[in-house]
Amino acid sequence: MTRRTEWPGSPAEPGGDPGSGYGPADEPEAGAGARSGRRSLGGAGTGSGFGEGAGRRTRSGSRSSGSPSSSRAEKGEPRDPVEQARNICLRLLTGTPRTRKQLADALRKREIPDEAAEEVLARFEDVGLIDDAAFAGAWVESRHHGRGLARRALVRELRTKGVDSAVIDEAVGQLDADQEEGTARELVARKLRSTRGLDRDKRLRRLAGMLARKGYGEGMALRVVRQALEEEGEDTEGLDEPF
Repeated sequence: MTRRTEWPGSPAEPGGDPGSGYGPADEPEAGAGARSGRRSLGGAGTGSGFGEGAGRRTRSGSRSSGSPSSSRAEKGEPRDPVEQARNICLRLLTGTPRTRKQLADALRKREIPDEAAEEVLARFEDVGLIDDAAFAGAWVESRHHGRGLARRALVRELRTKGVDSAVIDEAVGQLDADQEEGTARELVARKLRSTRGLDRDKRLRRLAGMLARKGYGEGMALRVVRQALEEEGEDTEGLDEPF
């Protein structure tokens, strides 16, 4: 059975169970946890795992006592792997939503025991700090409107982040074929001017290739590019064949 660990003194999340230490009210603790546990988290921003203050303490200690190194407790690193996992996840989630798999991979990389990692990840899911469905929905919205990516490209990206297939299908389902084609037309319209002066076939390859890289299917890309060229007065005869 998975062990549940309480962190005394931590505030409870609104609507959550008191004393859990995992709610939104717990977020400010992420900064403190990140500072106190920075050396245990791989030394982000320093490359060595030691801050400037830590370096002064080490030099001072070596002059006064000749001790080779300080203990884990003196460095402020939690001894409990569950506490370590909790601090790592809070730090990674600060300002950047992440999937469960991304956090699990980060804990594994830092050699957190599987049992401790599972306990923390499950608890974070319970209180909504990890929500792959919300992550996928926001990802689709942002990447489609911001980068013009089609459903096929969005599916590929979400898979690499470890999102479940059923969750991906639901997220990309918010984009229908008409909306996707409308975005493709906007992309071609923005790129069209830069292709003027090129011969027709080269313009076709350049514009259709741009759409293909963003995940649009061959049939839709050809149709959208052909119509855009016709609107500019290009002769599109013979462009009905797949490119």
